[in-house]
Amino acid sequence: MILPALGLLIAAACTHGSVALLMEEPYGHFGSFNPTGHAAIYLNHVCAETPTQLRACRPGELGTVISRYHKIHHEDWIAMPLVAYLYAVDDVTQVPASVDKEQADTIREAYWRAHLQELAPPKPDGSVPGGEWDQLVGESYIRKMHGFQVDTTPEQDERLIAYYNDRRNVGHFNLFVHNCADFSRALINMNFPGAVHRSILADLGITTPKQVAKSLVKYGNKHPELHMTAFVIPQVPGSIPRSHAVDGVAESVVKSKRYILPLIVLQPEFAGALTVGYLTKGRMTLPKNATIFNPGDIEQAEDTPEPAGRRPLPPDTPPIPASPATPAATPTPSPAPPV
Repeated sequence: MILPALGLLIAAACTHGSVALLMEEPYGHFGSFNPTGHAAIYLNHVCAETPTQLRACRPGELGTVISRYHKIHHEDWIAMPLVAYLYAVDDVTQVPASVDKEQADTIREAYWRAHLQELAPPKPDGSVPGGEWDQLVGESYIRKMHGFQVDTTPEQDERLIAYYNDRRNVGHFNLFVHNCADFSRALINMNFPGAVHRSILADLGITTPKQVAKSLVKYGNKHPELHMTAFVIPQVPGSIPRSHAVDGVAESVVKSKRYILPLIVLQPEFAGALTVGYLTKGRMTLPKNATIFNPGDIEQAEDTPEPAGRRPLPPDTPPIPASPATPAATPTPSPAPPV
């Protein structure tokens, strides 16, 4: 069974608004080199009229995933429908039970031909272009995602739609000061000022997906009325290599012999500072019982007005858990995890 969490995630759209951070695991060779992963935001009551124009969702619509990307049509942010973002299809009945790389590429190409040629124009011969457009669709084929979700109000959703529709959407991605995690930080802070912040000790001041998750969980601990919940969207089964755990900046250096050993020899003070930063501010434990969904549950969930299943973070969740939460069904208010 893949993604049992989606049914509850969809059910949330029938009840209340929410914003969820998706902390997405790194994958492949680049993921080994830069294990900080990717950050995106799922909004269950905000939909994409186009990839660069937002509106309130209509009944039955499932919301949008929005993030900052590098060199896709010169845009700063792009919004994609939830099912397309996860599986590169229009309907959950088309989601495969398992995939290999060739199948995943074929599914993504079909979605590109149907919907994305304006964002990623074809080559002169009509073939699929290069570039990074494939980051917009079928993400669950290549990596696992962890989510943290909190409630939003209609006023917050309306303000967010107006803000992103009115501002200039011009890309100026920068890995160090203007990356995907910075985008998620700014969006969350629009609704909850001061909720998410950078960490000098854990990440040398660079915003990372893990730091956004840690900050949001800490904020949720202080505001139980936001009903912080956790969810997991597993990587679709198949022969595609599994994604890796998400690390922060200091953590990635300390845990890698190829980085930390030369630093110990050449810059022992810096190596010591990184180790202290990781041990004091960089660690994070993911909730072990976060909700997991199956895409086949989505249609049933749409007809269920009050589904059970949005799972509050467990009381014994460590002070700084590291797993974002998927939008799930309307929860019964419960104590947030300890801070």
